[in-house]
Amino acid sequence: MDAPLVIDVSGINKHFGDKHVVKDLALQVREGEIFGFLGPNGSGKTTSIRMLCGLLTPDSGQGTCLGLDVMKESAAIKRQVGYMTQRFSLWEDLTIGENLDFIARMFGMVERRQAVDQALAGLGLEGRREQLAGTLSGGWKQRLALACCLLHEPRLLLLDEPTAGVDPAARRDFWEEIHRLSDAGVTVLVSTHYMDEAERCHRLGYIAYGQLLASGTADEVVASQHLHTWEIGGAGLEGLAEKLRQQPEAELVASFGNTLHVSGRDRAKLQAALENALAGSELEMRPVPPTLEDAFIHLLKGSQDQYGG
Repeated sequence: MDAPLVIDVSGINKHFGDKHVVKDLALQVREGEIFGFLGPNGSGKTTSIRMLCGLLTPDSGQGTCLGLDVMKESAAIKRQVGYMTQRFSLWEDLTIGENLDFIARMFGMVERRQAVDQALAGLGLEGRREQLAGTLSGGWKQRLALACCLLHEPRLLLLDEPTAGVDPAARRDFWEEIHRLSDAGVTVLVSTHYMDEAERCHRLGYIAYGQLLASGTADEVVASQHLHTWEIGGAGLEGLAEKLRQQPEAELVASFGNTLHVSGRDRAKLQAALENALAGSELEMRPVPPTLEDAFIHLLKGSQDQYGG
């Protein structure tokens, strides 16, 4: 039996002046699911997240978040959601403990001290209670921000590029914590630019120019683009990328270390074009599975074409 829907919205729109930032967003996320939001800067990811957590009211649309109407009950939604912004937004001249206590006061928590102690222990911050937030490294600031999000035990976490600027070890630890929360039934909606993080999500959505262009598991998103990919390597690779970009069959050409990945939707025509381009050279080509990054670049390219980008 499927888990209940925590987010279930359709036709969600938002304008800022004459700019249509989010266009007819339809999204369903189930309890305990980690849903990844991907897309270029300015695509509408942050605005979508803020509408779902009650910080912004949609101009039009319908649906629920945590069983509450996103159009009429934004104040009630805010009280049950943990929202982590792109930038560290806590008070740098307060200690870790003071920041947590302040957040607890904002939520009107009765047993603040106990809640703060549990938050510190849960994320390994007990020994840093008296440390000023402004002196923390990026990874520890991230832990503090997450602790503040979890203080009131929200059923839904909305995380807006939470690992930007954080080192790989801290990112790994952060994602281990996210999966632990998911296993405990917390639903997570997270935006990210990192492909390895996208692959850690249960399902994904790709948004560009305000529209959700694809959604599903990582494998489903890749399959939806119907791409065929070849890897080209060997001596004489210099200048080949630009040459191949002139071929209409080569819809994507990208460097991967000492190789090129070339993708297109017409397998036979792309293979023939590549064989012709490599004739007489020492370069070798072999088919490889298309990656999630290939799929997203193809989606973005298609959306640019659609909107005249």
